[in-house]
Amino acid sequence: MTERNTKGRILDAAERLFARDGFHATSLRNITREASVNLAAVNYHFGSKEALISEVISRRMVPINRMRMGRLRAVMAESVNQQARPDVSEILSVFFRPTLVFLETSSQAKEFVTIIGRAMPEPDDTVRNILIGHLEPVFRYLLEILCFALPHVPYRVLYWRLQFALGAFSHVMRTARDPIFMPDDLKPEEDIGSIIDVLIPFLTAGMEEAVE
Repeated sequence: MTERNTKGRILDAAERLFARDGFHATSLRNITREASVNLAAVNYHFGSKEALISEVISRRMVPINRMRMGRLRAVMAESVNQQARPDVSEILSVFFRPTLVFLETSSQAKEFVTIIGRAMPEPDDTVRNILIGHLEPVFRYLLEILCFALPHVPYRVLYWRLQFALGAFSHVMRTARDPIFMPDDLKPEEDIGSIIDVLIPFLTAGMEEAVE
């Protein structure tokens, strides 16, 4: 087994177990057993369980955020070039859709979404702080662009509206495959993209609403 394969197997096993049992309930020995490696391999590649969960999150968040930032900068550049305010619907779409691409193309997306879902309500902030470290720069840039697009909406109001948008999106991603409170005459959407097509106009309307 190559060094790269060993590291990948450890990350895959850790992702599965962190999703199933949570960060604190998962031991390094559980992970080594799941990955069929010895403890020395985990220590060699990562050094600690905290470093391991950081790498689990980084390998998913870094490419997603790279795509987000690239597209947000492109929207901003086009706006400056056209001497017009950027479209709010497009801003939200380019921020949220990279996650959709990940969900549709990764076989382990469900495990990662579960880890993220666990991170926010847990009393310990180990995983939450790692996640925030990845999200904060993109969040700040997203808020900056929305402020430029919606100068009539106070900064404080936009901040909270964006928080509401993130909450709605997070909820949809966790429950899209198994929605709650669904009436008997409706069926779950097979394509998550179709849910996003409903969500983006909803969020856009909330962002653009005038403040009296």
